[in-house]
Amino acid sequence: MAQTQRGERILEAAGELLLAWGYRRVTIDEIARRAGVGKGTVYLHWKTKDALLLAVVLRAKAGSLHRQLERMRADPLEILPSRMMCGLYLDHLDDPVLRALHSDDSDVLGRLNDTAKQELAELMAHGDRILRRHLDVLRGHGLLRDDIEVAHQHYAMMAVTAGFFMAETLQAGPPLPPAARIDILAHTLRGVLETPDDHDPAAPDAHRAPAVAAVAPEIIALYEQLEELSSAEMRRQLRD
Repeated sequence: MAQTQRGERILEAAGELLLAWGYRRVTIDEIARRAGVGKGTVYLHWKTKDALLLAVVLRAKAGSLHRQLERMRADPLEILPSRMMCGLYLDHLDDPVLRALHSDDSDVLGRLNDTAKQELAELMAHGDRILRRHLDVLRGHGLLRDDIEVAHQHYAMMAVTAGFFMAETLQAGPPLPPAARIDILAHTLRGVLETPDDHDPAAPDAHRAPAVAAVAPEIIALYEQLEELSSAEMRRQLRD
């Protein structure tokens, strides 16, 4: 337990310094000082500075995935793209590490984003396959439109959401309030991807609830598998 708590303290310190100083200025000495441990103790957990800071990124992504699963378990409608991506967008707004990652902020991340793409390529590819399977399952149950290919729906979903992630950095004036941005994102994804609702525009997902409840366990299981793989990757990054 003490070793786990010490590792968490080091990760917290590394994340704080990464955001405050950026990748280039952060050193293991400063991380150790802020965490209240010796430099050698940091190296007991992680082989290099890159491995430690990559663990900071992994932890942020794993936290978002865990919250996504909690939302799906609490409300099966959260498996719909318009709901799921709004939850991920909220995580993006709440977590400065995710914001830096999604906006490819080189001042904060330096070469870390490129390192993450290399080191986490297999995990990212598996996540991509899970999302494609997710969309296939929804289509099979009439919850997604079938007038365009799944591959194109997948691209549209990721491109639209990435645009929302980046919009704040491109906008000259003050951004819209978060609630307004989330409503726009949900409306956009619902219109592009999901089957139209002629039942109750005020509650656009209500008539889908039975079909969604039937497929939710299968989709949740996909993301539980991804969570296990993410935990395994965190362990792999630790010094043996």
